[in-house]
Amino acid sequence: MTEVWECAVVGGGAAGLSAALVLGRARRRTIVVDANEQSNLAAPVVGGLLGYDQGAPSELYAFGRAELSAYPSVEYRRGQVDGGRRVEGGFELDLDDGSTVVTRRVLLATGMRYGQPEIPGAAELWGTSVFQCPFCHGWEMRGKRLAALAAGERAVHAAVMLRGWTDDVVLVTDGRPGLSEADERALGKADVTVEHRRIVELTSERGELTGIAFADGTRLARDGLLVEAPLKQRSSLAEQLETCCAPAEFEAQPVDVDAIFRTKVESVFAAGDACTREPHLSSAIDSGCRAAMTIVQSLLADEFGLPYPPT
Repeated sequence: MTEVWECAVVGGGAAGLSAALVLGRARRRTIVVDANEQSNLAAPVVGGLLGYDQGAPSELYAFGRAELSAYPSVEYRRGQVDGGRRVEGGFELDLDDGSTVVTRRVLLATGMRYGQPEIPGAAELWGTSVFQCPFCHGWEMRGKRLAALAAGERAVHAAVMLRGWTDDVVLVTDGRPGLSEADERALGKADVTVEHRRIVELTSERGELTGIAFADGTRLARDGLLVEAPLKQRSSLAEQLETCCAPAEFEAQPVDVDAIFRTKVESVFAAGDACTREPHLSSAIDSGCRAAMTIVQSLLADEFGLPYPPT
């Protein structure tokens, strides 16, 4: 007889583990399918998470998985969900090991993938001295020689933000136009230098950025580089289940959810980075918790006529 889960949580990051914890405490039969591809695994520490500041991301997820083991209704399974579809009474999810999960509810906690800059040397430094969020990495970069790689209307914001952590900031545009006279004045007022030359490489020593090499053969000594990193859905499952994402003109294309984390597809929910344009670990934990509460109430509505959605 095919095992039918009450909820399948797709993704074992902050949102997915948070949701599974709440579901387990509510005695709901839950399976977590985790590909172990969380975006912040590249970073050495988590910054700004109350109770876990400067701890390793991998250890945070290990702690979360260990906590789930206290709840017998929750099963954690390492794997990738390759596809999914609606069936009578719920959904079927196809895993990369050839098995199939049948479930009444689906929570998409698959996260987003960051688009790293296509500059030689950047990939090796990603998550350490090449980073996308000053709130996550700024403390570790405090007082150092920093640069912001940006152009257009975002450039001023990116560069001036870094002034909260250091006095030495250079905006590098990689030859892209877009700065107005007003932008130049704002940068000058913040003591931010602007460098328009084309970038050919990031140089490093012992895994840390040392400089930005330009096409003319010169080099700018830098210790850290803030970059734009466009977000894209990590998994195609949201599309396969016919949930609705933001229009293509928005870079992140998050899954559309309402105030209680329901997608437009009945019995499919989403939480964490997959449904936001501003990913943050604490927000992902919160949304996973709240999405799970909604899922529990939806199951109780089916079973006992609980008024749903909650008022």
